[in-house]
Amino acid sequence: MGKYILKRLLLAIPTFIIITAVVYFLSSKAPGNPVDLIKAAGNITPEMEAQLRHQYGLDQPVIIRYLKWLGGIFTGNMGLSSRTNQPVADLIAQRIGPTLLLTVTSLIISLLIAIPLGVMAAVKPYSVWDHLSSFFSFLGAAAPNFFVALILVYIFAIKLGWLPSMGMTTGGASGPLDVIRHLVLPVIVMVIQLLGTFVKQTRGSMLDVINEEYVKTARAKGLKENKVVIRHILRNALIPIVSTVGMTIPLLVGGATVTEQVFAWPGMGSLLILSISQRDYNTIMGITIVIAIAVLVSSLLIDLLYAYLDPRIRLD
Repeated sequence: MGKYILKRLLLAIPTFIIITAVVYFLSSKAPGNPVDLIKAAGNITPEMEAQLRHQYGLDQPVIIRYLKWLGGIFTGNMGLSSRTNQPVADLIAQRIGPTLLLTVTSLIISLLIAIPLGVMAAVKPYSVWDHLSSFFSFLGAAAPNFFVALILVYIFAIKLGWLPSMGMTTGGASGPLDVIRHLVLPVIVMVIQLLGTFVKQTRGSMLDVINEEYVKTARAKGLKENKVVIRHILRNALIPIVSTVGMTIPLLVGGATVTEQVFAWPGMGSLLILSISQRDYNTIMGITIVIAIAVLVSSLLIDLLYAYLDPRIRLD
């Protein structure tokens, strides 16, 4: 097991370099840069423009800029934001907490609802549980985030006035209850988005194993139905579910961009959109690093969970 983890960590280094290199070179080919935005905002002399290009490294080949940036990353320096002139690491540190609060809460609630609902839908086909699972699957797949968010804001914030529609706190208030009130609507939107995928995957995985021979044997031995479902069916059905959750985690870490934008939630998704609009490439790359690390770590954790859930899998 230790050798496997070490091998995966060593393989993660070239993978990380490839991911960042692709994003960096694609970003460098995007139209516009910070200097162009400054020029568009006001008159600057050619000397000032040359100085700014030198300051941002735009007078150097893209490969040299990337290598300098990569060298800074391995020393803990993500560079400065061209938008605020603050360290990118500080900007991300300010935003990652709200994003994790929103996404982890949504993920946990989604799983707590989806797994029992998917299990009941598979065990009792054509029942009310099965119809509920189909409803949530269609709703999650068909309803766009922004549309659901706008409906919730209209009903609960504008018409009823029960919940705030934007931000993480109200004015100077910053207590836990105030944060929870602001969290309710964006969490509902994200739960609806995640619920459809998780319910559908749970139901499908359960149906794939529910008629296996070992399940019939467990029932023939006289085991109670709930033990058969939990110990024999659900455990073997969890591997595809774990894969689905693992593929979702990097997207969540990157920030639920649409949800954060609609609710003005101060997370990484809204920071990414703002950075793209301002051509703040250092911040874009900093967020890319966080997402890349999330991809690599979640992939490793999924493999370890595979070995735990199915003893036949030997990572070594």
